[in-house]
Amino acid sequence: MRRGILYSFAEQTGATRIALGHHQDDIVETFFLNMFYNAQLKTMPPKLLSDNKKHVVIRPLALCHEADIDTYAKLRGYPLIPCNLCGSQDNMQRKVIKKMIQRWEQEKPGRSDMIMRSLQHVVPSHLADDALFDFKALSTVASSD
Repeated sequence: MRRGILYSFAEQTGATRIALGHHQDDIVETFFLNMFYNAQLKTMPPKLLSDNKKHVVIRPLALCHEADIDTYAKLRGYPLIPCNLCGSQDNMQRKVIKKMIQRWEQEKPGRSDMIMRSLQHVVPSHLADDALFDFKALSTVASSD
């Protein structure tokens, strides 16, 4: 519903770009939420064309960590407005995923960055989605020897 409101407002104001404040941690968390709860390998891309092709959603903070944004905002004296929409409520699955990633990060620092880099280097032929790769047409070439 929030997305619909954003698109409607953009349409009313003549805007073609919609900038959102999602950061790298949101993107990695969303990847695991989609995998664990929707059985899909997907997340929020840094730039996305809307389904109706009228708007481009951009996430300029896509490669920034939440903690770095928080530190920068405090250094600059920016007011921090709490978000009650994006999984910050108690008992939300996003919090469970966030804790899981934080544990991984404590065990092996940099793991979250590696996950983000892997989302930027997808190899469709090494996944199992035949909509991305034509496995049926895959065959070997006979040797002339």
